[in-house]
Amino acid sequence: MTEIRIEDLRYIATGAAILGAGGGGDPLVGRLMAEHAIAKCGPVRVIGADQLDDSDLVIPSAMMGAPAVMLEKLPSGNEPEVSFRALEKIIGKKAAAVVPIEAGGLNSCIPIYTAAVLGLPLVDADGMGRAFPELPMVSFGIGGVSATPMVMSDEKGNTVVIDAIDNAWSEILSRPVTIAMGLAAMLAIYPMDGAALKKLAIRNTVSLAYKIGKALDDTNQALTSPVEVLCEVTGGFRLFTGKIVDVTRDMTTGFLRGEAGIDGLGDDDGATFRVEFQNENLVAWNGDRLVAATPDLITVIDAETAGPVTTENLQYGRRVHVIGIPCDPFWRSTEALAQVGPRYFAYDVDYQPIEHLVEGVNQ
Repeated sequence: MTEIRIEDLRYIATGAAILGAGGGGDPLVGRLMAEHAIAKCGPVRVIGADQLDDSDLVIPSAMMGAPAVMLEKLPSGNEPEVSFRALEKIIGKKAAAVVPIEAGGLNSCIPIYTAAVLGLPLVDADGMGRAFPELPMVSFGIGGVSATPMVMSDEKGNTVVIDAIDNAWSEILSRPVTIAMGLAAMLAIYPMDGAALKKLAIRNTVSLAYKIGKALDDTNQALTSPVEVLCEVTGGFRLFTGKIVDVTRDMTTGFLRGEAGIDGLGDDDGATFRVEFQNENLVAWNGDRLVAATPDLITVIDAETAGPVTTENLQYGRRVHVIGIPCDPFWRSTEALAQVGPRYFAYDVDYQPIEHLVEGVNQ
């Protein structure tokens, strides 16, 4: 991609919500913010990581918190810009570009908004290639970039600066601030130079999100199978088809934690399926059999509309397909798995690539 126009946003938001593995927030609010910014300021220029100079300052722009609250607690509209400008001031240098922190619905559009209102290019990359729930779970951080100084802003006008001793402490300190801000805050975080971005970024994720969203839209118009198309575009696998029969949620820790139970339909009639999540879908079980685990992506799509279903939108009676998608190879290293594998989230299972877990399962 070379630029993002208003008509491109629906594809990017849909595709990023697919890559977000249920997390990253419902794309609607972020998409509306980005649409307004582009209508006012013009299209956003998209650049590759290699177009940056090694000395350029690049700053990710994102939302932090429990995505479900964004369905009701709307931003005032300028929080991402406030955080970004404040971090530039702390560093004493103007940024050359904005980069997404993750591929997730809302968090795919917040950096587009920021790039539009600030007149900066957007880097076609991010720090995850999917979405994860905690601040240190970013390729930049695992590669040695500090999450701080970081700036957090809310819709009331509050701004908090955090300068932590390491990235684990950035999560510990920022989570209660997010709770105090109403479970949602806008961030400027992980300031880095162009050299670090080139080395550590998961590349071409904005373009991939657009490709996925466009493919699903074309599928709807052609009345072809969205599951087949999605699996073809992402290299993924159909894990289950059924009706959601039970959902539990808890947001008291600043995350959206819970699980969804699904009863099988069609080829999966008589079977049961369970997805457990912490903002993002983390593990999936077909009966007692583990069929997918973080950092591979577990994505739920609506069986009627083929639209992505984020964790805050899992609802009783909804008919869905569950898709498993291999993660970027970066996350399969021993160092990365220690940060984002199932045992980190207290699941008593070892990570196995989804390609191995689905062997022998109907796709």
